[in-house]
Amino acid sequence: MMNIDSNYNPAAIEKKWYDYWMKNDFFSSKPNDKKPFTIVIPPPNVTGVLHMGHMLNNTIQDVLIRKARMDGFNACWVPGTDHASIATESKVVNLLREQGINKHDIGREKFLEHAFAWKDKYGGIILEQLKRLGASCDWNRTRFTMEPKLSDAVIQSFIELNKKGYIYKDWKIVNWDPKAQTTLSNEEVIRKDVQSKLYHINYQLVGSNKFITIATTRPETIMGDSAICVHPKDERYLHLHGKKVIVPMVNREVPIVTDDYIDIAFGTGMLKVTPAHDANDYEIGIRHQLAVIDTFNDDGTISEAAGIFVGQDRFTARKNVVKLLEEQGLIVKVEEITNNLGYSERNPDTVVEPKLSLQWYVKMEELVKPALAHVMNDDIQLYPPKFKNTYQHWLENIRDWPISRQLWWGQQIPAYYYNKQNEYVIAASKEEALLFAKEKSGNQSLTLADLKQDEDVLDTWFSSWLWPISVFDGFGEDKTDFNYYYPTNVLVTGWDIIFFWVARMIFAGYEFTPTIPLTDGSNRPIEKQKPFNAVYFTGMVRDKQRRKMSKSLGNSPDALGLITTYGADGVRFGMLSCAAAGNDLLFDEALCEQGKNFSNKLWNAFRLVKGWKVDKALTQPESSIIAMEWFEAKLSETLLFIEDNFSKYRLSDVLMSTYKLIWNDFCSWYLECVKPEYLKPIDEITLKTTITYFENLLKILHPFMPFVTEELWQNLEDRKEGETIMLLDYPKAGKVNETLLKNFDDTTLVISEIRTFRKSKNIANKDQIEVLVKKNETINEHLDVLITKLTNLSSLKYVDEKVEGAFSFVVKSNEYFIPMAENIDIESEIEKIKTELAYAKGSLAIVMKKLSNEKFVSGAPKQVVAAEHKKKADAEAKIKVLEEQLASLV
Repeated sequence: MMNIDSNYNPAAIEKKWYDYWMKNDFFSSKPNDKKPFTIVIPPPNVTGVLHMGHMLNNTIQDVLIRKARMDGFNACWVPGTDHASIATESKVVNLLREQGINKHDIGREKFLEHAFAWKDKYGGIILEQLKRLGASCDWNRTRFTMEPKLSDAVIQSFIELNKKGYIYKDWKIVNWDPKAQTTLSNEEVIRKDVQSKLYHINYQLVGSNKFITIATTRPETIMGDSAICVHPKDERYLHLHGKKVIVPMVNREVPIVTDDYIDIAFGTGMLKVTPAHDANDYEIGIRHQLAVIDTFNDDGTISEAAGIFVGQDRFTARKNVVKLLEEQGLIVKVEEITNNLGYSERNPDTVVEPKLSLQWYVKMEELVKPALAHVMNDDIQLYPPKFKNTYQHWLENIRDWPISRQLWWGQQIPAYYYNKQNEYVIAASKEEALLFAKEKSGNQSLTLADLKQDEDVLDTWFSSWLWPISVFDGFGEDKTDFNYYYPTNVLVTGWDIIFFWVARMIFAGYEFTPTIPLTDGSNRPIEKQKPFNAVYFTGMVRDKQRRKMSKSLGNSPDALGLITTYGADGVRFGMLSCAAAGNDLLFDEALCEQGKNFSNKLWNAFRLVKGWKVDKALTQPESSIIAMEWFEAKLSETLLFIEDNFSKYRLSDVLMSTYKLIWNDFCSWYLECVKPEYLKPIDEITLKTTITYFENLLKILHPFMPFVTEELWQNLEDRKEGETIMLLDYPKAGKVNETLLKNFDDTTLVISEIRTFRKSKNIANKDQIEVLVKKNETINEHLDVLITKLTNLSSLKYVDEKVEGAFSFVVKSNEYFIPMAENIDIESEIEKIKTELAYAKGSLAIVMKKLSNEKFVSGAPKQVVAAEHKKKADAEAKIKVLEEQLASLV
């Protein structure tokens, strides 16, 4: 036997094999004659480090790509990172602040130099961490959303959309992040229910001593009030039509207007209108030509326009407003309420401010149509399909997409202003913009110095929505890769970004790829326009108590620490053993322990098989022949199940069936059936076949646990440099002998009963016993040699009558007797039979209930009904035998 450690040590082999894979360039892919299988990684933020969600998502991708590689596809998994505008800019700004540098002091160009330097130093950390997990990405293809080619694609897509009339600039109420000082899309706002105060405040009627009472949760916006609004048909307030009120604190007179927007039944039916700080108020303001008074600065402090509390933070100002109103006797009452507030997805503690702002938008009405149709008709399949309803609801209620961000880190909007009226042209470069500006303005004296590019950058998602296209240079001149690898096969991502990213990639696919011809120059058909064939949605990783993983709760394990403790294979097993598509994963570290134990089980099976010595003169025993025939059938049966579940992305089911095949069927049954007696040799045929089975099992398991399978495969036989398990063909199912599988299951029940008897009577395994069988229905007697070997019988004989004074048990309706030297414990035997009888009658009752249900009998498939009738017959036969046994003892 080779010199191999008694225990599996993942730390000793993981780096060795990953370095080997990298050295031999096994992960790389180039277009060839094979059919491609392509996955693009959801690019993690350059600011990111490996967490549990990344481990789940990337393990799934690696399983799929390794399986495809073994299925003979040209497998290509493209890695990369996202520039993450808000998060990265925030980090760089803070870093510069620590050095006493303000970004506005050094200017855009210098700031970007610092940002790229930070990215070069820290931006690749997460990709290096993925290597420890075993990710088999084509690292030669690593992309970054702000690299030149991908940035060019972003600019080109903006220009194309503008030519189609989909890009526009407008004043609207936006979601404003005062911390990042940028606008956010609706999808970047997280809604939370929080405890708030509802302030009831008196507004005095002009020319009167009377007041009206307005309720608001945001008294700090009162300084921006432009009107009070009531419903035109609200009889309570008909007398107020045409009147005016005095805005508290600032003493500004504003009108009372009427508008159908007001819900008469809601609250007091009276609304204060603040057009600069509420989307609905803004629309009312437009209809009634109200003044727009923006009382907030971009950083969330009170602006000069407010007139009071200028420069104060909005929440500090709220307290001071309330205090002043109390002093003026204008607060009627204060209620505690639950209020739904929006928080920044990028800055979770920052309350988003509705703010009037001039921003760039994409019209979504036309972009949505093909993306909705091709998901609902399953051209693009979602797993699990329940997310189709979520997808449909969002697309049918979509709003125009605000794409400008008030940042420097990102693709700068290619709009160039050329006069004081801020008229602009859209162009790929400043030189091109000058030509367009001269043509549009008629001013031939314009120079490059007269042009000023828009300061804003494009939303990060406006670059990542192109990811499946841009990583293969679909917007570039050489489209070889794009035409070979696109569309990709499957996208693996979290359901929480179905709107942020998944839907938008589908928009982009159907919008931009129809104009990209195929290699032969022909038009691109509709089936080659989608970005991917399928989307596999992972769930959220939660703890055993169903709580979301978070640092504050202290329930989020250190991802790399888990790999150090349990090995990458153990962690991969732990993550996927409970990860059904779309459902939350309830993570338990014990699952990683189970994965580590599974590696050890494989290791010990390997040591057992490699420890056997061959005697070429030995004839193969009948027990080994039967065991091989059974395991061949079991292997084929499991492979059919595996392939079916792979096609449905039920990876957890695939892993668990593989686990049972190896642990139960191979290690617990097959190896026990074929192993030679202690210190005795084995025949050559059995050992060769066993090694072949072992190799096939390692191939089946390899996509899930790549390191231990590579280590064991490399040592099963002599291998050459450059060989690897990952490039071998995945095993194929053969013929399934279902009768043999059923007979073997019955045989294992017999063996288990005999073993239980030995244990209960403290009979050592080395001591032989006799078993007698009264056959009441068919038995495959060829399997008796396995019973004899695995339970160490002196003999196994068939008899016509019951054996008195013997221990007995029943399998199906067949009776098994073990003669005993001492008197049998009658009472104990009666209790055992009664227990079995109660169980059998319970099973029969369940079957009878089904068969008495006319709807089930007429509606279920014939084979299902037939199986229930078989269960009924088996249960009735067993009950008959048990009742006879009980009668003989009472």
